[in-house]
Amino acid sequence: MESLKIGNLCATVPIVQGGMGVGVSLSGLASAVAAEGGVGVISSAGLGLLYHKNDPDYFQASIIGLKEELRKAREKTSGIIGVNVMVALTNFADMVRTSIAEKAHVIFSGAGLPLDLPSFLQKDSTTKLVPIVSSARAAKLICEKWKNNYDYLPDAVVVEGPKAGGHLGYKDQQINDENFSLEKILPEVVGQVREFELATDRKIPVIAAGGIYTGEDMYLSLIHISEPTRLDV
Repeated sequence: MESLKIGNLCATVPIVQGGMGVGVSLSGLASAVAAEGGVGVISSAGLGLLYHKNDPDYFQASIIGLKEELRKAREKTSGIIGVNVMVALTNFADMVRTSIAEKAHVIFSGAGLPLDLPSFLQKDSTTKLVPIVSSARAAKLICEKWKNNYDYLPDAVVVEGPKAGGHLGYKDQQINDENFSLEKILPEVVGQVREFELATDRKIPVIAAGGIYTGEDMYLSLIHISEPTRLDV
């Protein structure tokens, strides 16, 4: 398989580990994945619960916890370490600012539309920004808002189907509905993102997520990525 390039970052193994909270995707898992050439991801959800002994204030404890998890991950590997920050978090801004200040390689953000995510970047920031979407419409909206408001486009886009864990907004009856399947929405998102690639002459990789269990699943996802669907949304 080809390597995954996100800006100037290169994962020799094109696999992004999911940011699972609370307390599942921490430095241990993220560093192990990154050390093997993939993209390790630390979940920022609930860190204040895990680090409450460091500070009784949940929000301060979360900041301390994220800094500590990033430090421990870097001690174990020089590979790519990202942070998952859900838009739905009450301390979303704190976790984004901390990730950028600590120079996390990537921020992955979903569970809502991260429309203002680029506003947190500073002139010397190196952190890549990757929204998580579940439709071509969401991908288009984010790309348009980021470009118009911040002259910035996503460094990559993650597409989650209804079989992904987490906060996606799908209804129960949509989980096995082929009209909402990853196989359906993935090429649609790729087609939408490709329009922004062509207009700006830059590469925006699309990463498939949700319901991918086997090598065959990975192969089929790569086929769908290579065969985008053009939509007017």
